Amino acid sequence: MGMKKVWFITGASKGLGLSLVNQLLKAGQSVAATSRNIDELKKAVNANTGKFLPLAVNLADEKSVEDAIKATISKFERIDVVINNAGYGIGGSIEELSDAETRNSFDVNVFGTLNVIRKASPYLRAQRSGHIINIASIAGIAGATGWAVYAAAKSAVIALSEVSAEDLKEFGVKVTVVAPGAFRTSFLTPDSLTLAANPIAEYEEVRAIHNKYLKMDGQQIGDPEKAAAAMISLASMPNPPVHLLLGNDAFQRANSKLEALTKEFKDWKAITISTDFDN
Repeated sequence: MGMKKVWFITGASKGLGLSLVNQLLKAGQSVAATSRNIDELKKAVNANTGKFLPLAVNLADEKSVEDAIKATISKFERIDVVINNAGYGIGGSIEELSDAETRNSFDVNVFGTLNVIRKASPYLRAQRSGHIINIASIAGIAGATGWAVYAAAKSAVIALSEVSAEDLKEFGVKVTVVAPGAFRTSFLTPDSLTLAANPIAEYEEVRAIHNKYLKMDGQQIGDPEKAAAAMISLASMPNPPVHLLLGNDAFQRANSKLEALTKEFKDWKAITISTDFDN
């Protein structure tokens, strides 16, 4: 795993976040980990070591995030790797999802990530080193029926990561956005997935797709321990990728989307270039 680092990981009480924390602590790394419920986090990790700092954080609250970053610096004196893992799925057509449901999703999936980057960046800039790893989803590249808001949120994470990589590179800070496919975590359980509270009967295809996804719980192709190991390996790379797909399903979906986009752009090239001034 290379030299010892200080890691700050959000959404660490379950799923990929928990796999990351356990693997890092086992390797002797220093880890600050956040969760909405600190008791749940402590129970899940069950680590009696000075290298583990559990933190109760509301990621949508900028002051809560700032306090967590300061607590990490106070204990470990630096932060080397930030992993923005916290997030949850939300299903339903745009019409079915209320403004509150939609905004809550963006608060965690997008604004929580922005808050962490905003509060960690001053320390990373001062160090002239660091790595920010944002967990998006293949849905942010190739969305699926019934998941419009989730796809929009994860697309935002991908876009902000791409530009952050450019903005921060002059300070020696690297940024990677990870787009996982389906992994065998708790993602498809009520703890990590919200469906529209007021579904509309006419959206039969949306319901069918949701039922299909829910039946996948416990049968996903991806191994979360292997995913965690892959993400950890990024931090020791001198030139890590800006984009990383995880899972064969993510690879297939992303490339199908790429091929479809290329074809569509070429098919409509005549109209596209017809809007330029004549020279």
